[in-house]
Amino acid sequence: MRTITLIIIHCSAVKPNQQSSAADIDRWHRARGFTRGIGYHYVIRRDGSIEPGRPEEIIGAHCQGHNKYSIGVCYEGGLDLNGKPADTRTDAQKRSLRALLTDLRKSYPSSLIISHHDLNPGKACPCFDAAQEYADIR
Repeated sequence: MRTITLIIIHCSAVKPNQQSSAADIDRWHRARGFTRGIGYHYVIRRDGSIEPGRPEEIIGAHCQGHNKYSIGVCYEGGLDLNGKPADTRTDAQKRSLRALLTDLRKSYPSSLIISHHDLNPGKACPCFDAAQEYADIR
């Protein structure tokens, strides 16, 4: 069992008229040379469905320098129609993300929930402050 100290929230950086399922992201990551495929552990679709990515026991490939001790959660979206970074989460995604994070914190009670941009300030991802929004999840 890996020691998990971070749950890192990402966006897939697609516009509202584009999709990014776990299968899509797996394809994109393999094209970028990720031999194990999708780097995230979970993908939350606009309809709120949660798709599995890498198994939790396998180190992800979603935040350089922090993958060994983290779980990567990605929501579909993150860009507005003009391709600018924006919090595009649907109500269904917000509900599913909260439920998933609650479950993950039960499995990893000492973990912190943070945004990708907290560890990589050059990124806008995920266009909201996850640590602040989910500070109440214990």
